[in-house]
Amino acid sequence: MSRVLRGLAMKMDSGSGLAEGASPLSFAIAETAAEAVAMVAEAVRLRRLRLAYHPVVLAGKPGRIGFHEGLMRVLDPGGRVIPAREFMHAVEAHELGREIDCAALAMGLDALARHPLLRLSVNMSARSVGWPRWMKLLNAGLARHPGIGDRLILEIAEASVMTVPELLAGMIAELRPKGVSFALDGFGAGAFALRHFRELSFDILKLDAQYSRNIQIQADNQVLMAAYLAIARQFDMLTVAQGVEQAPEADWLAQLGVDCLQGYHFGAPKLIPDGLEPESAPPGARPPTG
Repeated sequence: MSRVLRGLAMKMDSGSGLAEGASPLSFAIAETAAEAVAMVAEAVRLRRLRLAYHPVVLAGKPGRIGFHEGLMRVLDPGGRVIPAREFMHAVEAHELGREIDCAALAMGLDALARHPLLRLSVNMSARSVGWPRWMKLLNAGLARHPGIGDRLILEIAEASVMTVPELLAGMIAELRPKGVSFALDGFGAGAFALRHFRELSFDILKLDAQYSRNIQIQADNQVLMAAYLAIARQFDMLTVAQGVEQAPEADWLAQLGVDCLQGYHFGAPKLIPDGLEPESAPPGARPPTG
């Protein structure tokens, strides 16, 4: 068992917060979480990791892809693909979450190096800011391939940003001269303090999927989306409406002035999108053991 997995198992055994006499449902939930962590840790150790590419299209020209979002996937022992949403909540706060961020970054940099026309956003947790191995991977990739930073977008979820906004502001200031862009993911889903837009200066604002849903008939979503677009324009951010699943939603969002659209209406995430070779985790994505 790896050092990461041993540590997580001990925390779940001793620090789960389940009091004596807790309900069977509480124990079942904890056991399921522990099994998910063990499965992910094993996948990381064996490098059963892939990036799935989800297109982000231009709202005014939906046939043209602006960039892809690289979504982390792990493969279970049977080869089934498991999306990050099924396990990240259980691992993000732990060291294993940092190892997953390192793997995603290594695979993203490798894809950018091999495909000079690719522009890619790579998801990361704000907790990885300052993580030595993650920073080493990033700086080595940027140094090895001059200009690659111009095609790299680091995407951070709204809730994650709020954990360490001061550290994140420093990283943005350090990496922006190297061409790296930054996207705030899922804006509107949590309690993001609007004042942070002054210090963090994101390049891309990705609006939570709930505001795209049936926007053509939902007056509340129309008003909120318009307000978010006004904020984005004030702070010079490109906007992406997430979760677009119907043509009427896409049409309404484009007319409103959203810059880009993302959702199953334009295609599902693919492990091997058109024009790219099969992806696998490079040696740099392998976590330390011991």
